[in-house]
Amino acid sequence: MKKHIYLDYAAATPMDPVVKKATEPYWSERFHNPSAIYLSSRAVKKDLDTFRARVARLLGAKPAEIVFTSGATEANNLAISGVMSRHPKGELLVSAIEHESVLEPAKLYKNKQVPVDSNGRIILNKLSNLISDKTILVSIMMVNNELGTVQPLSEVSNLITQVREARLKSGNHLPLYLHSDGAQAGNYFDLQASRLGVDMMTVNGGKIYGPKQSGALLAKAGVDLAPLILGGGQEYGRRSGTESLALIAGFTEALEQAQSKYKQELKRTRELREFFAAELQNHLGDLTINGSIKHQSPHILSITLPGADNERLVMELDEAGIQVGVGSACSAAKGQSSHVLAAIGLSSKLARSTLRFSFGRQTTKEDLSYAVKTLVRLTAVQR
Repeated sequence: MKKHIYLDYAAATPMDPVVKKATEPYWSERFHNPSAIYLSSRAVKKDLDTFRARVARLLGAKPAEIVFTSGATEANNLAISGVMSRHPKGELLVSAIEHESVLEPAKLYKNKQVPVDSNGRIILNKLSNLISDKTILVSIMMVNNELGTVQPLSEVSNLITQVREARLKSGNHLPLYLHSDGAQAGNYFDLQASRLGVDMMTVNGGKIYGPKQSGALLAKAGVDLAPLILGGGQEYGRRSGTESLALIAGFTEALEQAQSKYKQELKRTRELREFFAAELQNHLGDLTINGSIKHQSPHILSITLPGADNERLVMELDEAGIQVGVGSACSAAKGQSSHVLAAIGLSSKLARSTLRFSFGRQTTKEDLSYAVKTLVRLTAVQR
């Protein structure tokens, strides 16, 4: 029987059975539009309010600060364009390794990229030097989706607080917000916004064993957001369109599940990553592990195998029953080289020899041992 080993959890996660069950009443029984005024709709509106309150509690926010979206891409676009369209003459700073759903809307405004070091960590003094009197928004992701590198958000938040204080003293009353894309962080890290020091945060249901096309943007009170989608004024006027209670129910349940067990998952997945890295280094000596060793989410391992063709390896591993990635699934689908790997100094040749393995709740050491043996066999032929 052919093996099926999934090692691309950073791209998508399977829906948890408990999450799936939470969605079921809203597909047919409780299908009503929460904006209508009759009793069945009022009951669904009450459910919507409950889900919003549950998500707010998990993120350390007020219910009115939660905007339900169709996932991280919409949430990131709303954070960037929602703020910057209010300040068309302002400036935007984003890290050089952000997801495309941050980088692409950033191109619509005056923006600069914050460089990262060879581990993918932003260089704080470079960020400090780039902040000007016209900077309105800084967007720094929590966990990079290709390297797994964890960014120093608390230090960024402290820096922004200092800049705000200096601005007030100088009479500059322009706002300065910090947004973070937390799409890859929910299974392994605390998402309490007050502890992170962020003004806005993106959360994605499809990465935390919830439904795809579900998620939220936390936008603290005082953040003036222009809506991207106009219509009936749902989501406190920040995102029009009839809310999908099924997706929101699934997202809420998935977020609760992820945040209730993130410490256990952090420990378990770290052990898997360390085991896999050691096995790879023992059997494939000529490789480089990319990203930070110290500041690292355990569910992602990026490796470079000089001389190997990563696209060919992905297809050959797939034939052997092992599914892995070459980086961002969005970039891979368009055939683009990785801007993340370029930002940490990898040449295009080495980028084409890089694979991303990402682990999840179903991953076992047996799976990883088989993946190592298969990779050894395939690279012996290629290199």
